[in-house]
Amino acid sequence: MTKIGMIICARYITCGGGKCLRSMKEHVGGFARYPREEELELVGFSNCGGCPGGNIEYVPEEMIRNGAEVIHFATGMVVGYPPCPYIKQFIEFIETRYKIPVVVGTHPVPLKYLKVHEQLSFWESAKMDEICGELLAEDKSIMVQYD
Repeated sequence: MTKIGMIICARYITCGGGKCLRSMKEHVGGFARYPREEELELVGFSNCGGCPGGNIEYVPEEMIRNGAEVIHFATGMVVGYPPCPYIKQFIEFIETRYKIPVVVGTHPVPLKYLKVHEQLSFWESAKMDEICGELLAEDKSIMVQYD
């Protein structure tokens, strides 16, 4: 069993988390990295605290106390518009301070979002494939199910 903490962008504070929880159950998107037979348990859920991410300093500690072995940043942090401008700093801080891996992504990137984002000038220059490459490698038939 892998115990997971999840952090979403504060812009989506009212999100019900349906796509993230569904993808965790289905082992797709950011959760495709875990074997299908492996049980995944959500042990913490929070938002970043809003720009510039005040919760990033302390929320991982609480998640770790609850048993988190990995922190997943919600897909909305990279495909919301605009993508989180602090995501690289958040990853570096959490992995350095808390010695816990950070995975960028929960649910698969909705295909309709990907098609638009790939047309935007910042997408390639921000090296989004380096930040969320696993999500972008998802099968397009699965991405469309999350539109």
